[in-house]
Amino acid sequence: MDKKLFANGIIKFLSGIVIVALPLFLSAGSFAYWNAWLFMGILFIPMFTAGLILMKKNPYLLERRLDVKEKQSQQKTVVALSGIMFLSGFIVAGLDYRFQWIKLPEWLVIVGAVVFLIAYGLYAEVLRENTYLSRTIEVQENQKVIDTGLYGIVRHPMYAVTLILFLSMPIVLGSVISFIIFLAYPFIIAGRIKNEEKVLEEGLAGYKEYKQKVKYRLVPFIW
Repeated sequence: MDKKLFANGIIKFLSGIVIVALPLFLSAGSFAYWNAWLFMGILFIPMFTAGLILMKKNPYLLERRLDVKEKQSQQKTVVALSGIMFLSGFIVAGLDYRFQWIKLPEWLVIVGAVVFLIAYGLYAEVLRENTYLSRTIEVQENQKVIDTGLYGIVRHPMYAVTLILFLSMPIVLGSVISFIIFLAYPFIIAGRIKNEEKVLEEGLAGYKEYKQKVKYRLVPFIW
């Protein structure tokens, strides 16, 4: 086991828990915010499990997924906007719980949790299909075009899956207002996708042909 990679993974994991928990519980003003506990459970337990599996099966991919330093200024803007979306969405969800602005029924929260877990499973499938997946936009050495499985349906299945993940988050947190904030994600990610495709066309052999084969970027029959 790579001890340095393991330590880095644990630090990022614990930091993630703190970054999510602080805005949720501080804005809620209570640790009785059960939606937040549910959300953190379905987010971090699978994340920890997936991290252990990658540590054993594919440490290189885990290392690439832990690297979040974007090299392109345009993508740094996308990351910053995403961070603002998450922070504001979590704070508003906590405030929604505290002041009971709009309360979603428990059955809808549970449905949101199930959808989230299904999307998480699809996320794992994308990782299995494409070992070149990085958190940053770049063309890696010996990288090849993947055109099977979910990549045969849309060109960016990872973003398609995160779209489902992120839009189900505020449902799990029980906040309609937070959901409206998270609707910004498709527009934020659209710019990233366009820039990523430009990078891949210039640096990845066969990508232009792949674009002709798989017409849709994110959502089948829409875009």
